[in-house]
Amino acid sequence: MSDSTRTLRRASVVSLSVLTAVNLLNYLDRYVVSALLPALQRAPMGLDDFQLGTLMSGFLIVYLLTAPIFGRLGDRGSRTRPIAIGVLIWSLATGLSGLAHNYVQLLGARAVVGIGEAAYGTIAPSLLADYFVRRTRGRAFAVFNMAIPVGAALGYIVGGIVLVHYGWRAAFYVAGIPGIVLAAWIWHLPDPPRGAHDNDDVSVAAGGGMTLGTQAGSWAVYARLLRQRPYLLTVLGYAAYTFAVGGLAVWMPTFLEQVRGVSTAQATEGFGAIVVVTGFVGTFVGGWLGDYWLKFSPQAYLWMSGWVTLLAVPATYLALASSSPSVFYGALVVAELLLFMSTGPINTAIVNLVSPAERACAVALSIFVIHALGDAISPTIIGGVSDATSLGAAVMIVPFVVVVSGLFWLWAARADARAAVRLAAVR
Repeated sequence: MSDSTRTLRRASVVSLSVLTAVNLLNYLDRYVVSALLPALQRAPMGLDDFQLGTLMSGFLIVYLLTAPIFGRLGDRGSRTRPIAIGVLIWSLATGLSGLAHNYVQLLGARAVVGIGEAAYGTIAPSLLADYFVRRTRGRAFAVFNMAIPVGAALGYIVGGIVLVHYGWRAAFYVAGIPGIVLAAWIWHLPDPPRGAHDNDDVSVAAGGGMTLGTQAGSWAVYARLLRQRPYLLTVLGYAAYTFAVGGLAVWMPTFLEQVRGVSTAQATEGFGAIVVVTGFVGTFVGGWLGDYWLKFSPQAYLWMSGWVTLLAVPATYLALASSSPSVFYGALVVAELLLFMSTGPINTAIVNLVSPAERACAVALSIFVIHALGDAISPTIIGGVSDATSLGAAVMIVPFVVVVSGLFWLWAARADARAAVRLAAVR
């Protein structure tokens, strides 16, 4: 191995480490609010449940609306600079949340967090894809996405510990300060050429899309992406997946307590522990398997994600239908493990299905669709069905949606394979 190769590999590993640390902080920041809700309700601001709920909704709405803007920016110029500025914005906004003295100030600060996270969430995957060759990209994305369950759990843990000892304002300060340091580090990360590690003779995935010579960053990219069948099917499957996982994340502790008679502490802490362990292991294993099977099929990430998601259906059903603790806890572990296995491969598939010149836009559109059709509505739908029937009946929506997700990904794999055959025939 030459010295230049070693240097490039070292730079890629360092960059992956920094981006993963920021992703962990990203989810810590999102979920630290959940740990502080009771304290915010008791604070002099006197927030009611509706106002507490809008703190997440306000963040999510701004996040969705600004993601397409940053997608365009990420495909037009520097990627490290917008990411660094975005991380700095959300870190400062998180700190300002601790200075809020009324509902409007707190809501405004949390909404600004959405701007910063949109910059990072849309552009970072595009940057990460160009640090690694295609055969190792799935593992890189798996490491990157392992920060999601760990960061979410740390949000509850750090928020709870700081709240007990120093109060809710300090919890926001603790969540915000590390991002300022990481923003400065990201500013100096290398920004490799787009498509640096993709095949020289293939400028776009088989599914179609814009070539490297076409103008990047225009609004027309989003319309073009929606006409690209493998990409669209992948994102729709991801939306169904996000609907299911998001619904479980919100309602599972309540389901365990109210329907299965588990204590409050056991329901929250037990479910949190399951998510951390299965998220860490499942995401890593899924990334490794995706890269391994890529040797045998260019659509390996989609085929694998589709099949493991369908394999998760029986376990998901048992976890929600069985009244025996030994059965539903075991089934829940298996279901979460299988569901998390597709996290890395699907995000890798999204950046691989499009031209390197439009990856930030592709991720931005994906973010918009999966949240708008996924976890932004699933908790409300499950809650509404629960009000009309029961929570036990309402959560049975989840296994059905998991089936839809797996089928969409298998459909996307088949569509991309057919597109590859057509492209080869033309050439």
